Amino acid sequence: MSNTQGQERVSSNLLISIIGRDRVGVVSAVSSYLFEIGANLADSAYAVLGQGFEFSCVAEFATLTTPEEVQEGLAALDLLEGARIAVTSFPFNLTRDDSGTITHVIEVKGGDRPGLVARISEVLVDYDANIVRMNSRRIETEAGFDYRTRFAVNVPAARATALESALYNTAGSLRLLCVMEPVSVATVAATD
Repeated sequence: MSNTQGQERVSSNLLISIIGRDRVGVVSAVSSYLFEIGANLADSAYAVLGQGFEFSCVAEFATLTTPEEVQEGLAALDLLEGARIAVTSFPFNLTRDDSGTITHVIEVKGGDRPGLVARISEVLVDYDANIVRMNSRRIETEAGFDYRTRFAVNVPAARATALESALYNTAGSLRLLCVMEPVSVATVAATD
């Protein structure tokens, strides 16, 4: 019996994680390959990390596809030569719940402070804020290096003002600047 005659549609979701040397065209090569083999990209992220990159996504397949097949196909791409590629099953629902919606963006900047992410994330937990995305980067300045860490978070409306005060106090104790801003629907689409 064929899939079109009464059988349920089989689908598989795979988590793909790639780390390699940054080169122009990596996202194009990976996304084109995934499209060619029938993948529909759900959530995905790409970041340059020093001279390397990290690309991760959840790919949804309408037909059962094995992680090994996808990993072998990606490894054959010229732009991924020497990259570390991991493909595994993704057992979670692809639809985000409310805590996955970004309500505020927090940026902390200043000199190097070991433990910064741990301290800020502890404050977020204390105020029931969920980190939806986070990135951190080091920027070279005339005086050395400046660090910027950005958190896109979901904050319960009733806790936002108190969280903002706690973040400013924590950042201030580390001699860092902190800005917390609510986001509009348009900003969420661009940040999310």
